[in-house]
Amino acid sequence: MNDQSKIAPDPRGQVIATVEIKKIGNSSGIILPKDVMARMQVSVGDKLYATLTPDGGFRLTPHDPDFEKAMEIARRGMKRYHNALAELAK
Repeated sequence: MNDQSKIAPDPRGQVIATVEIKKIGNSSGIILPKDVMARMQVSVGDKLYATLTPDGGFRLTPHDPDFEKAMEIARRGMKRYHNALAELAK
C-alpha cells in the first residue's frame, strides 16, 4: 500500500483515507482504495452522495441524505397519526 491510500485516524477519532485527484478523460476523479470501499460497503457502480460539513469539508456517504430527511418526516407523521392510519388500513 502506498502513502496515497494509507488509512490513518484523524484528530476526531474517525478513520479517513488520503486519495489523489486524477484526470479521467475530460473530468477529474478520485480512486477509493479497496479497504475504504469495503468499510463503506459499496462497490463499483454504486452512487455516493457528497454533503458539505460545517468545518468546510465534505462527507461521502452511500445513503441519500434527502431520502433520510423525508423518511424522518414520514416517521413523525406515522407516529402522530397512528390511529388514523390504522383505521385506513382496515
